[in-house]
Amino acid sequence: MGKITVNNLGKAYKQYPSRWGRLAEWLIPGSKSRHRLNWVMQDVSFTVNPGEAVGIIGINGAGKSTLLKMITGTTQPTSGFVKLEGRVAALLELGMGFHPDFTGRQNAYMAGQLLGYSVEHISRLMPEIEAFAEIGDYIDQPVRVYSSGMQVRLAFSVATAIRPDILIVDEALSVGDAYFQHKSFDRIREFSKQGTTLLIVSHDKQAIQSICDRAILLSQGRVAMEGEPEAVMDYYNALLADKEGASVHQVMTDDGKFQTISGTGEVEIEDVQLLNADNESIELVKVGEDVRLRVSLYVKEDIESLVIGYLIKDRLGQPVFGTNTSNLHHPLEHVKKDSRLQFDFRFSANIGEGSYSIAVAGHRGAVHVGGNYVWKDLALVFNVINFDKSSFVGVAWMNAKVECHV
Repeated sequence: MGKITVNNLGKAYKQYPSRWGRLAEWLIPGSKSRHRLNWVMQDVSFTVNPGEAVGIIGINGAGKSTLLKMITGTTQPTSGFVKLEGRVAALLELGMGFHPDFTGRQNAYMAGQLLGYSVEHISRLMPEIEAFAEIGDYIDQPVRVYSSGMQVRLAFSVATAIRPDILIVDEALSVGDAYFQHKSFDRIREFSKQGTTLLIVSHDKQAIQSICDRAILLSQGRVAMEGEPEAVMDYYNALLADKEGASVHQVMTDDGKFQTISGTGEVEIEDVQLLNADNESIELVKVGEDVRLRVSLYVKEDIESLVIGYLIKDRLGQPVFGTNTSNLHHPLEHVKKDSRLQFDFRFSANIGEGSYSIAVAGHRGAVHVGGNYVWKDLALVFNVINFDKSSFVGVAWMNAKVECHV
């Protein structure tokens, strides 16, 4: 089984005031240093244990690609070291190594040999590679006539023809079509279940939270947060919102989870309750039960507009349903300071059995990004049980009926 160890990793590039400074430093032995170091990554340390799946997230420029290049050896670190134990398959910039004038089959043989396979071994694997890539007769056409999606299909099929000990995946799969993305992630999930150590970089929140055991947030070349995927993604989403005058902090809940609270502070969420038909506060909900989500707020400053929304998430933190007063055509305008407001959202809990959480937000526009007064994840946690409905699977209850016509 594979293991990744990253210890005190750093990367710096030399910057010279002029091209003559670079030349002088090269040609004059013992001369003073004429450059300064621009550190794009510093003090990054983490371990991915055998069989573990870890996701790397961060905004563009945070250092994700630089980190992966150092881990895979295509770029050398300035400080620290990387240790890989086991056979590695890295899916970075899929298809970039293909020769455009060679056929897909010829490129598959060359790519396979670079991965350490013999020609005989690749020949045995070719039927499976062709079947998974699903590019048909194009396998014997020059790669220059391929679309980017077809190159991704072939490159991924070759790289994953044999389950590796370590699988490293960049955003490369994002250029493929939706069908192949699902197919690829199904293979990645299967590899993870079989013990492959996985390191994945993605902006896809669902992919990170459904596949990974842990997530690492990079910011300005450093590790900003590391922990459960849901908590890290909540923190990341809060950072993506409007930062002008905003604060982002996390607190530990009674059940040991990290709760992210962010916003500029003009609005305070005082209470969040889930109520049944008898107006009783509940934490246990029956499938299909009619409930009300009551959100009580205190407005600290005069604000031009106020939109209140909620988002129901499953136990992995993936969205199940969300809406707000703007979508429901009920925004508030010109809200006065010291106002206390109460919103009741009525809905039927047509969701499957399991544990769910609700995030609540107050913001200026139709979405919280760009005008976030307050956002509170894990504002409420509840469980759904099935008392009186026929058995079903999934997170949605659709009250299905069946008819048989002979």
